[in-house]
Amino acid sequence: MTLQASRVINGTHGELWLDGDKVSEAKGLNAKVEKEKEDVPVCGKLGIDSKTIGYKGKGSVKLYKVNSRMMLKISDAIKNGEEVRLQILSALKDPASYGAERVIIKDADFDDLTLIDWEAKKMGEVECPFTFTDWDLIDTIEPKEE
Repeated sequence: MTLQASRVINGTHGELWLDGDKVSEAKGLNAKVEKEKEDVPVCGKLGIDSKTIGYKGKGSVKLYKVNSRMMLKISDAIKNGEEVRLQILSALKDPASYGAERVIIKDADFDDLTLIDWEAKKMGEVECPFTFTDWDLIDTIEPKEE
């Protein structure tokens, strides 16, 4: 199979939903699951093997600074020592691709809150890192043979 460049999915077609609200000022989104491993020395092997003993979900929402969305969502909770867990829905569907991907992060816990960050002659942006423990794959794109 030869890769057709036109089939590479383009992030321009991505959508972000935060607790059911479409976030039109979204610039980007990423989420990864990092496995936590423990070394396991095995007799008779020089190489150290490992066993997965857990995982940690990490990600980041990138927004154009258009409004005070994140301040409104989590500022008071942070000041009051409350935990706020938000649901993130990512939808990515490029019309030239083989399909669409939709993933829900069920319990995003944002690590910080940017209150002020601006500079002359620079477009306003906010990066919002988060951790999570649970997710669902709603739509996936199956590999295709061409």
